[in-house]
Amino acid sequence: MTTSVASPEAPLSTAAVPGRPTAAINTGRVADLIAQLLVELGENPAREGLIGTPDRVAAWWNAFLCPDDAETATCFTESHLSGQLVIVSGMSVWSLCEHHMLPMNLQVTAGYVPDGEVVGLSKFGRIARRFAGRLQVQERFTRQVSEHLIGVIGHEDVAVAVRGVHLCMSMRGVRMEEARTTTVHTGGCFGTDLVLSQQFLTVAAGQWGAW
Repeated sequence: MTTSVASPEAPLSTAAVPGRPTAAINTGRVADLIAQLLVELGENPAREGLIGTPDRVAAWWNAFLCPDDAETATCFTESHLSGQLVIVSGMSVWSLCEHHMLPMNLQVTAGYVPDGEVVGLSKFGRIARRFAGRLQVQERFTRQVSEHLIGVIGHEDVAVAVRGVHLCMSMRGVRMEEARTTTVHTGGCFGTDLVLSQQFLTVAAGQWGAW
């Protein structure tokens, strides 16, 4: 669901950040380690069904942790949008919990108040996917998406809400399949204007529904 769009665009940072590899991934070495893991789990990597599995797993890790850093946001001049709230929701990304290396599905809603420019809509999803493609925690992910959007639009009138399902909680530990984690990061007018903040949270909660 989209309720408008907005703002400028800065290239995604290539600096070392938590969860991102600091050197090229040696997929051959990773494949060897996966094969060793299968052996330690009592499996035979050479049996039918597992042949090629270590290579496939290594290729996936490489693709997941090394996304293209060349993506930049496209902004468009719109000078008559004073006071408009723009919300992009319905964005679903997969990440990996860095504590247990198990998947988490994150439903993302982002909002901002345009000031002379709007951001291309597809860029919101690309930004969310970029920060999800690493070993993560939901709290950090929410802040990173928000801070990157602030850099893109050039001011702090940004809000990001994320609702996550964590397999580290639903398939291990307490094994609560219905558990959901919600994180919200707000800045600028979203922190001072209660009506604006409530409008954003209402849209976010409505998008999630009973999910």
